[in-house]
Amino acid sequence: MKLAYRLKRYSDKGVAAAAKALVAVVAIVALLITLAAVGFSGSSNASPTTTVVSTQTATVLDGFTKTITVAAGNDSGVTINPEQIYAKTNESIVTLQGVLTSGNGLGQPAESVLGSGFVVNSSNNFYIVTNYHVAGSTVNLTVTFADGTSYSAKVIGSDPYSDLAVVSASGVPTTEYHPLSIVSSSTLQVGQYVVAIGNPFGLARSMTFGIISQVGRTLQDPTAGNFSIANAIQFSAPINPGNSGGVLVDSNGFVVGITTAVVSGSQGVGFAIPSDTIIRELPYLISSGSYNFHAYLGISGVDMSYQLAKAAGTNYTYGVLVEELIQGGPAAKAGLKIGSQVVTIDGQQYVIGGDIILSINGSKIVDNDALATYLAENTISGQTVVLGIVRNGTPMNISVTLGTRPSISS
Repeated sequence: MKLAYRLKRYSDKGVAAAAKALVAVVAIVALLITLAAVGFSGSSNASPTTTVVSTQTATVLDGFTKTITVAAGNDSGVTINPEQIYAKTNESIVTLQGVLTSGNGLGQPAESVLGSGFVVNSSNNFYIVTNYHVAGSTVNLTVTFADGTSYSAKVIGSDPYSDLAVVSASGVPTTEYHPLSIVSSSTLQVGQYVVAIGNPFGLARSMTFGIISQVGRTLQDPTAGNFSIANAIQFSAPINPGNSGGVLVDSNGFVVGITTAVVSGSQGVGFAIPSDTIIRELPYLISSGSYNFHAYLGISGVDMSYQLAKAAGTNYTYGVLVEELIQGGPAAKAGLKIGSQVVTIDGQQYVIGGDIILSINGSKIVDNDALATYLAENTISGQTVVLGIVRNGTPMNISVTLGTRPSISS
């Protein structure tokens, strides 16, 4: 099935002006947050109530491990204490503002950008993590901390493929920094409680809460050169312009993601970059300014379905049908094949007859989401993988040496 999310990236351009128009509703927003907190914890003074189901060792961002208690977010016995989570995390959230450098033609006015970020500690140094689309192409960047004090800042590392950027601020006293711990997102479960904190419409450190709706989503966006941002977290906590770069935390107050986008026109279908991506890339972004290990297969494909399988004359209703091979790419060099017959299903054209990818290194690939997620989480450029495919009805294995993604044009 061909389905493209129409994403709305929440930096957002010009949001500073919109923020001024919303000052009158700040009191209402605060009241709603208070009422929501009361509704979840029973009363505004309720003690934290958590059913602990396991104790595990989690890797946190600054490189050491510690033992933490983990509540089952989808267990009916678990409740969330919004006041406690907010008190633990809100001072780490910062506001980033700057001027967008790309896309401004001669004579066009500069566009202001406002977004969120959060403080982390790596090797005893403080940094701010945010989205690439907030800070990656921004000049005159400033960061405002919880006490309202602002400082000049600069991007020291970025990866548009994962929509991540790392920012360093100048002349900031250590008392301003309140770093958060980041734990692995690999254990997230659908139904688990999460909290999003950011600066919607410039309303600093605003909190919303909801649940994990699904994991392992892939997003395609111009920021990433229309490559997939893999293994994204889908969640229900509302986010708005200015939330980009803010945190998604679990019921223990640990970062599990960074809020990045919603489906345009949806009822709050939000997405976050998973914390595993941050943990994996942060050392490279700090030390070298970039992350260059994204695996590249060099194909364009569509999800198999019952209707597509029937048209193609195969019994495989799952997998990824290869419709296009990038000339000179890893898949083309390895000998993958595409078809030439065009069929129309429900008004959509497909090219059938090509190879269908069913697995990578023995792991089942059910669709493009699974393919992108496996490549992101388990492979790097230069690695050789074994694709399980079906060609003209015959299952076979084919080895592919993964390449490096081409640079994104500015």
